Amino acid sequence: MDADRLRHRLRRRAEAVPASPLQDLTFACAMTVEERVARRLGQTARIGLGAASGLPEGRLVSFGIAGGLRDDLPAGTLIDATRVVDETGATLWEGGPLGVAGARTGTILGASRIVDDPAERQRLHAETGADAVDLESGPLARSGRLAGCIRAISDTPAHRLGGLAEAAKPSGETDVGGLVRAFVRAPRETARAARDARRALRALGSVA
Repeated sequence: MDADRLRHRLRRRAEAVPASPLQDLTFACAMTVEERVARRLGQTARIGLGAASGLPEGRLVSFGIAGGLRDDLPAGTLIDATRVVDETGATLWEGGPLGVAGARTGTILGASRIVDDPAERQRLHAETGADAVDLESGPLARSGRLAGCIRAISDTPAHRLGGLAEAAKPSGETDVGGLVRAFVRAPRETARAARDARRALRALGSVA
């Protein structure tokens, strides 16, 4: 087969392959560690904690780790969300899942602050119906350009984030000083939280 015919056949075969539902999307991540994982999927943007750095143009996916609001969602659980709500339970966004293999559908609470107290997690779950909480899905949903939300549970009511909450700067870069302080104050708790965060990041990596 000559080169021109081969190229033509390959082009026709490529055109016959259904487009990935993740194409033409920008994966919006709060932190550098999340963005590093998301780059395997396509275009990314680091928006900082709570979208402090602003939002890019185009259709967006909220991508990263999240805090569980339920006791039955262990670290590493993948959520392909179909709804984002605020702290009153009002729907900010609703849509179909992106079709992530191994993920469960669910609802994400877009909070304006880190939620780590076990009683508050349980209250927010009861009042809003949300399964997990993060700081970025709210601003992304309010932009009107959210196409989906992929989150992995990194901490739970029983296994709190603790001092690891101070390990990231508003820009999403690692705060080395905050991380050191967390290990000095509560070494065992921080080590466990770090292991759970790594488990969540590995789960996000499986999406790619």
